[in-house]
Amino acid sequence: MTAALWAFVRSFWYALQGVWVLVATQRNARVHVLAIGVVIFTGLVLHISRAEWLAVTLICTLVLALEGVNTAVEALVDLVAPDLHPLAKRAKDVAAGAVLIAAAGALVIAALIVFPRL
Repeated sequence: MTAALWAFVRSFWYALQGVWVLVATQRNARVHVLAIGVVIFTGLVLHISRAEWLAVTLICTLVLALEGVNTAVEALVDLVAPDLHPLAKRAKDVAAGAVLIAAAGALVIAALIVFPRL
């Protein structure tokens, strides 16, 4: 295996480690993964359309990715500003708010897909 290919493969390994750390250490990430499981099950039971699967996949991916970004921001802020600081609080709050916005959007999408079928 060439050095460039090995570096490429290693980068995926590091990314997978990041996903593992996210799910293993962050309660909210585990809640999101559980919610995604419920959404997938519900989508299968309700036979949602391809377009609806697209919307569900995009929003689930966005929520989980933002949870990862939020976790990274929190870790970095804790590293560079271990003491309380208003800007550190702002960074953490805004990152958490981004996850909240995406999760709220996910609930709206779920409602738009599920409620007409009930």
